[in-house]
Amino acid sequence: MPHEFEVRAEIAVDATPEQVWEAITTGPGINSWFMGRNEVEPGAGGAVRMTLPGWTMESTVTAWQPSERFAFQGDENPDGSLHAFEYLVEGRGGGSTVVRLVHSGFLGDNWQEEYDALSKGDGMYLRKLALYLKHFPGRTSTYAMFAPGPQMPDRDQAWAAFMDVLGLTGTVTEGQPVRLTVAGLTPVEGVVEFASRPTYVGVRTPDGMYTLIHGYQETVVVEHHNFSDGVDGQAIEQAWQSWLDRLAA
Repeated sequence: MPHEFEVRAEIAVDATPEQVWEAITTGPGINSWFMGRNEVEPGAGGAVRMTLPGWTMESTVTAWQPSERFAFQGDENPDGSLHAFEYLVEGRGGGSTVVRLVHSGFLGDNWQEEYDALSKGDGMYLRKLALYLKHFPGRTSTYAMFAPGPQMPDRDQAWAAFMDVLGLTGTVTEGQPVRLTVAGLTPVEGVVEFASRPTYVGVRTPDGMYTLIHGYQETVVVEHHNFSDGVDGQAIEQAWQSWLDRLAA
């Protein structure tokens, strides 16, 4: 039996409503901070498509008020579950904007675990949006990676792996410098932008951002958005996939 749910989250971002609108209603904009590869057909009745490995979510735009409100709802799944998203955009003084997200719909039989993951993940993605708008304004990612890895029931073990690859020890704080070292790639200096132990940590580098996640069904996921030219996406993906494979071993 489907279970009705609703998650609300909001964040203030260093951007204008117009910049926020571009980031949440265009494929290249969404690809620069959200998961997967996204396409948007603008206007009420248009389509939103998000593609992840082996899966595509099709949605219909239900509200389109430029720089103010954007909403869309996915198709109902065979088990009765569905997801609807609404973004409310409110400009503030000094070039800042408040973004409010309402994520609602129905979840399936595993609804408690799903709801827990969504309640954490929705806020995390708003923080990624804020990071993107503040540090990479006017740019879109030239390469985006969504790499799911193994299930790791031991959250402390997963968090220790995150700390190791970032060169961190002890308590993680925003603004803390990191040295991201993955076999097969040149080490990169960065800074912690946000963290919530044991669920996720977000890092900004000169050319992009990384998010390490211990998410739904205890799955480890690595996300990367790069904003530089000449990115060797294949090398990046292979190196991170090898890192994920070692976690599984």
